[in-house]
Amino acid sequence: MTIPTVTAQTTAPPETISTGTASRLPDTRTAADTLAVDGATDATFRRARQMSERIEADLRVDPTAYRVVTGDRPTGDLHLGHYIGTLANRVRLQNAGVPVTVVIADYQVITDRERPGPLRDRVRALVADYLAAGLDPQRTAIFPHSAVPALNQLLLPFLSLVSVAELHRNPTVKAESLASRRTLSALMLTYPVHQAADILCCRGTLVPVGKDQLPHIELARVIARRFNDLYGTVFGEPEALLSSAPVVLGVDGAKMSKTRGNTILLGADEDQTTAAIRAARTDGLRRITFDPPARPSVANLLTIVGALSGREPARIADEIGDGGASVLKALAAEVINESLRGLRARRRELLADPGYLDEVLLDGTVRASVAAAETLERVRAAMGMDYFSG
Repeated sequence: MTIPTVTAQTTAPPETISTGTASRLPDTRTAADTLAVDGATDATFRRARQMSERIEADLRVDPTAYRVVTGDRPTGDLHLGHYIGTLANRVRLQNAGVPVTVVIADYQVITDRERPGPLRDRVRALVADYLAAGLDPQRTAIFPHSAVPALNQLLLPFLSLVSVAELHRNPTVKAESLASRRTLSALMLTYPVHQAADILCCRGTLVPVGKDQLPHIELARVIARRFNDLYGTVFGEPEALLSSAPVVLGVDGAKMSKTRGNTILLGADEDQTTAAIRAARTDGLRRITFDPPARPSVANLLTIVGALSGREPARIADEIGDGGASVLKALAAEVINESLRGLRARRRELLADPGYLDEVLLDGTVRASVAAAETLERVRAAMGMDYFSG
């Protein structure tokens, strides 16, 4: 969400929707003006990186200054890449005191596939992964966006604020449409607008993302800005919090992905994990060095070990030295299994109690519904559609 100008104010309380006074002049900029067709421009990425550094400093002073919204599509089990890249960061932010909301984007499963699959089981598995990784349902709201009507109703006014041409230019929509090998559906085309509804309905001001999702956050900012210009200030413009976590490669050397089947699943057992690591691609050089451009597969295993053990990949490489790929793979399997042992045990316990997982979803849905209803009420009032308010 994974789920993207007026800078969000860090001095406002978290329950405040507005983050400043918007210009009353019409905004003629488009998302494409800010982002190149093939992804975030260097200037946009630099701005996002600088803003992320400032936000991290702000959070150390006042963790309640922002409200994080993030999420996933329930298209399959989460894997090691998710844990290193997003789950651990969500837990870090929660434990630092930042208000966190996690959206399970179940409607978006059918953007690029004909059937949704076993959604109930997959949604429960997602919740189990979240809780096993350390998210606390008392502090973090977790809900499926299909269960919050007010959220989805925001899609209609938001769609009026963007053009079809802008949506066609969105690089993520283009890439996912090509990957799906299906005719572009209207739901896929409007996916970034629905994601903006996910963020803005929950008053999100901060969205942890990788560089490839900056176009989505930028469009959410554009929608918030245009709404404010037309109807009066209701929304704050969300900021991206760029992840410092590396891209985790799969066992085949490509990016770890559910669709490629090259993952190490969080729910895998230790034997399965060890077998997957033994089969992982490396190279023919005996000496282990940390050289991502020249030796990406070796560097990936070193990076995984480093991320899970809190050590520098280059130092790990020096310690292995001439031990070769077999020693590196044995170390990686050991560190992964040790790091995930507690998570996996907790995950098994949670999956054995589906009633509790449903309670977590219900509680999160109630909390999200209250926030979304309040947001929709403000939107209707701003648009002059609050016909029954007296």
